[in-house]
Amino acid sequence: MSDPVATRDTRQSSLLRAALARTYRWLRNVPDRVTHPSRRTKAVAALAAGAPPQRVLFICLGNVCRSPYAEVASRRDAERWPSPAPEWCSAGFIGPDRAAPPLAIEVAASRGAPLDTHRSQLVTRELALESDLIVVMEPYQAEELAVRYGRRRGVVVLGDFDPQPIRARIIPDPWNKPREDFVASYARIDRCLAVLASAVSAAAR
Repeated sequence: MSDPVATRDTRQSSLLRAALARTYRWLRNVPDRVTHPSRRTKAVAALAAGAPPQRVLFICLGNVCRSPYAEVASRRDAERWPSPAPEWCSAGFIGPDRAAPPLAIEVAASRGAPLDTHRSQLVTRELALESDLIVVMEPYQAEELAVRYGRRRGVVVLGDFDPQPIRARIIPDPWNKPREDFVASYARIDRCLAVLASAVSAAAR
């Protein structure tokens, strides 16, 4: 028979650890939240002042949830981009030739961005150096590009374009998470893409 006191203490300990983890994440992301408005302004201005990209590369870790959705959603909303539209593609750092998970396919389809035929691919030196604009989901991915390929210019963090207040700069990976995480991730990607495309169009004008 289990000890009810021990069970209660274990439950309370788990709740305390979860609360501490949430507090840590909130505090860790305070700088992101505070600087987001100015970072967004700078990111938009930088794109608007440059030349319209001919190839846009979206990157996330595994190229099965976030970056392929950004690629297909951009194609879906091609009218937001300048004409002629750029070439959109996506890649990741791990796990080539994988399909998007079922929840990604389901939620993306509900938003008019089909992922059912997607297969993941790895970032290559050619992709990294020949893409005019690289859009990453997390800041460390920009650093990874710099370390691997020396690519620093023309790399932006998609979350920096969010027109709404943010919890964190990254767009969280919904991999292996519930449906609501995919919905939240794809909704945020759509918001950010709308601003990014508008900035690119301003450059074309």
